[in-house]
Amino acid sequence: MSLFFRAPLEIDIRFDSEESRKYVDVKTTQGRLEKLPIYKDGETVKGNVTIRTKDGRKVDHFGVKVQLLGVIETNSDGLQVSEFLSLATELAAPSQISRPETYPFEFKNVEKQYESYRGKNARLRYYVKVVVSRKSASEITREKEMWVYHDTSEAEGNGTSSLVANKDKPKSTVKMDVGIEDCLHIEFEYSKSRFSLKDVIVGRIYFLLVRLKIKHMELSLIRRETVGAPPNAITDSETLVRFEIMDGAPVKGETIPIRLFLGGFDLTPTYRDVNKKFSTRTYLSLVLIDEDARRYFKQSEIILYR
Repeated sequence: MSLFFRAPLEIDIRFDSEESRKYVDVKTTQGRLEKLPIYKDGETVKGNVTIRTKDGRKVDHFGVKVQLLGVIETNSDGLQVSEFLSLATELAAPSQISRPETYPFEFKNVEKQYESYRGKNARLRYYVKVVVSRKSASEITREKEMWVYHDTSEAEGNGTSSLVANKDKPKSTVKMDVGIEDCLHIEFEYSKSRFSLKDVIVGRIYFLLVRLKIKHMELSLIRRETVGAPPNAITDSETLVRFEIMDGAPVKGETIPIRLFLGGFDLTPTYRDVNKKFSTRTYLSLVLIDEDARRYFKQSEIILYR
């Protein structure tokens, strides 16, 4: 609603089965948590809109409509809003409201192409918007957001949203080497490169050659969000978790087992080129620090799916 006048109407939007529906806690840009109802791709979105006047006034309007919108908001060069879903239906013809009016709405079997997402420079939102048109004043609007999940555990990915594991493919071991010629050679081996958000990363670190005085080693998960296209793309990296896996000097032939439970962290699926607007990727980063505080690291991308 406009901030420059006191709207004469109150608009309340309620989804069907709000009490029994599952909710998710999502961080706002201010850092607080809000609960949003969960919807899935292909699910019908229905509910009721109730409009009330304030102070017993009578309010003339030029129609009431409800919209179901899907938008991508990016901050690569100021706020850019791209609409990829837009459905609308009229709730009421031009008339006068003098008492509470309730209007049902329904958008059947809606294709929700992408999952919802909130990052630093990109947001993908689905919401219902009610618009009351007026002749000589600003229109009165109200929005209510939902959170969309895709059940992608059986698919290989759709090429534009999250990439997921194919259960029919055999598991293959992934190896990541950290090395400096004639000084250091470390092999980090883990069981696969595709993980569900509740999965466990199981692996080992094997020291093949150690001629440096290694003091400390840590493993991190890093999320990298990219908005826009080269050469004007903006990339932001966030360390999701960092933990120490070794404190002290290793010796040649030593092996350190790794077991990292993903379920306890705030992770998102891998997204690649969502509507040509943004991507998010997750990297497994191994960092070694020697006694002179020099850092040696290697990163490898892992694919996350719901």
